[in-house]
Amino acid sequence: MEYLEKLCNCFDEMVVFKDLKRTNFFSTLSLPAFMRDWLLKKFEDDKGDFDKEELALFIKKYIPRKDDWTSIKNRIIIEGERVKFLAKICINIDISTGEVSFALPDFGLGFRDTTIESYVWESCKDELVKTQETWGMIELGYRSPDDFDIEFEYEKRNSKAKVSKSGKIKLLSFKNFCPYNIDLEEFKDARKDFRIDEWLNVILGAVDYNASGYNSEEEKLTMITRLLPFVEKRLNLIELAPKGTGKSYLFGNVSRYGWLSSGGIMSRAKMFYDQVKRREGLIAGNDFVTLDEIQTIKFTDTDEMRAALKGYLEQGTYTVGDHKGVADAGMILCGNIRKEIMDFDGYANMFVELPEVFHESALIERFHGFIKGWNIPRMNDDLKVCGWALNSEYFCAIMHELRNDMSYRSIVDELVIVPDGADTRDTEAVKRIATAYLKLLFPYVQKASDITTREFKRYCLDRARRMRDTIKYQLGLLDNEYAGKDLPVFTVREVEE
Repeated sequence: MEYLEKLCNCFDEMVVFKDLKRTNFFSTLSLPAFMRDWLLKKFEDDKGDFDKEELALFIKKYIPRKDDWTSIKNRIIIEGERVKFLAKICINIDISTGEVSFALPDFGLGFRDTTIESYVWESCKDELVKTQETWGMIELGYRSPDDFDIEFEYEKRNSKAKVSKSGKIKLLSFKNFCPYNIDLEEFKDARKDFRIDEWLNVILGAVDYNASGYNSEEEKLTMITRLLPFVEKRLNLIELAPKGTGKSYLFGNVSRYGWLSSGGIMSRAKMFYDQVKRREGLIAGNDFVTLDEIQTIKFTDTDEMRAALKGYLEQGTYTVGDHKGVADAGMILCGNIRKEIMDFDGYANMFVELPEVFHESALIERFHGFIKGWNIPRMNDDLKVCGWALNSEYFCAIMHELRNDMSYRSIVDELVIVPDGADTRDTEAVKRIATAYLKLLFPYVQKASDITTREFKRYCLDRARRMRDTIKYQLGLLDNEYAGKDLPVFTVREVEE
């Protein structure tokens, strides 16, 4: 295919050969896509082949399973070894003592059992404070209860600081997982070489899907719509889809910048801020938070969570006790939908089965758009990528960087004509979704004249309007106050070059 040649030529080292159709040892490892592609990039040759034994040895040494944790503790604490491996790490800075500690959530290691000495913290803090959780190569050692030969710098700086004399696992070194620098301008420039139909295929391959397995452009675009919160801050969406369409995989395995919560119990402390532990919640450390299997999620206090969500979804701020926080994570609700409701194409009451916390129009109105997940085919082998594709880790890092580019919104503001009297929330929702589409599908656009009126209307504005229109209609079914209120007719301004 012509676009695959373009792909390899334009992105060179950021392209890897993915084969998810055949059963191989990757499927047994349960690795997230970004880590799998990192390994492929590290070990593949120019033909997409790699030495399985060499790769298996690397995985065994540096990517331990949860069951290996007891063995690792033995090596660190009893044998006195320095152990290095890839892991997800969280940082905590104790307000009362100034002591810095870390947690390894995948292995059940908490903050109370760890420490980071000041000289180590100085060497790696810039990487570790960027987000709440960071993937990287960590090196661990042990500080025994009797080992106090090293004076901690923060003790010297603060006479009130108290350092626990219990044994601790300590961080010796850290190297960020991302093995390359992200050149956003290079990525934008490369997009110019692809037609829009080719670019849709590139995006699908980057997130592990085979473009030829889809029957229409609408199926492809609906699938890609799930990526909008990856590129736009505080974009809040609801998706209802049949079982088996890949919601959990995309939101939970493709990007290391988001969080997927499936079922169980969700509290305000976990989502926003824990007053007891003085720790930020999921919203503060991720690009997006997806509540999957939303029908099965239980909330500890419905009124408390509803109030917190309304404030955050509207302004991006939240208050818990005397703590005031600001975040830019998008919120995504995902659930399954019954066929009899789906057949009405969004004109039945779809939100009736959502948890009680969402049975309020004022809260639902703060979600910007709706994804009709029934337009996405059920997952099958033909939809699994098999061939050259963009490295998932690279592509997700690009999407993460695009979140900070405000120029696209100014272009949307210039292009979209807002009718008089348009509801502010409707306008903001449509513009925010259109901005996300512009970033994802036309990242090379630097000014309004760089995109045709037809392309912007078809791929950005019209799709944004339809996504908001579904929310608007459902609001009318939920609350008579909204019944019969149509979405304003947004149009596109002609811009001369």
